[in-house]
Amino acid sequence: MLSLLALLGLPLLGDVVSSGPDAIVIEQVVTIDASPERVWTHLGDVPRWWNGAHSYSGKAENLSLDLSAPGCFCEKLDGGRGSIEHARVIHADRARLLRLSGGLGPLQAEATAATLSLALAAEGAGTRLTLTYVVGGNLRGKGGALAAPVDAVLGEQLARLKALAERR
Repeated sequence: MLSLLALLGLPLLGDVVSSGPDAIVIEQVVTIDASPERVWTHLGDVPRWWNGAHSYSGKAENLSLDLSAPGCFCEKLDGGRGSIEHARVIHADRARLLRLSGGLGPLQAEATAATLSLALAAEGAGTRLTLTYVVGGNLRGKGGALAAPVDAVLGEQLARLKALAERR
């Protein structure tokens, strides 16, 4: 299975660098056949690459991401019921680094500090994108159990971003 993913050019499941009852560190690296500027532009078009199944509304079109600090990775709920702040942009360096602060998915309900960094670097005619997600705090002992599912969801989103950025 891993060799099939590699042949398709999709990122492999990232590396859960470490996990414990109250901490998670995930790192994933993918090479995208598109310039850092193009990848950056697509990062801001989150409804086109984030799977809506991994949202509260179930609809990717309800998601938005402002690529400047203190921008929001946010979601509108249907029928004007409300909204969700998934993360806040704390560092935006166009086509180089996007860093957000916030617990994604089930981590939002925990007493944690979480930082998601997306570092872009030119690699030949493409981009090497390194995702690092560091979570620490009171995960009520669930950090080890949450690490693999969080890793898988982030890997899926990177694969979708890669596919979008490489579309011509």
